[in-house]
Amino acid sequence: MDLMVCVGSSCHLNNSREIIGRFKELIAGHGLEDQVELKGSFCMGHCADEGVCVKFGDQVYGVTVDGIDEFFEKQVVGRLK
Repeated sequence: MDLMVCVGSSCHLNNSREIIGRFKELIAGHGLEDQVELKGSFCMGHCADEGVCVKFGDQVYGVTVDGIDEFFEKQVVGRLK
C-alpha cells in the first residue's frame, strides 16, 4: 500500500523531510517494507491542514512531527493488521 508524503513547498516548510525520515524508520522497524511503499508527492490540495499532507489508502491526513508515531500505529499498522 502506498504511503505518500507531500514534498511541495508548504509541506517542506512543515518538516516533510523529517516526516519522511521517520516513516522510513517506522516502516523498517515494523518490518513492513513488503507492505508499505513510501513515496513523495507534490501538492495534494490540503495546504491549510495542520502539518504535512500524507495520503494512505484513499484518505489524506495532516501529520506533525510530534504526532507521527501515533499516526503510524493507528492508521498504517492498524489498517494492515
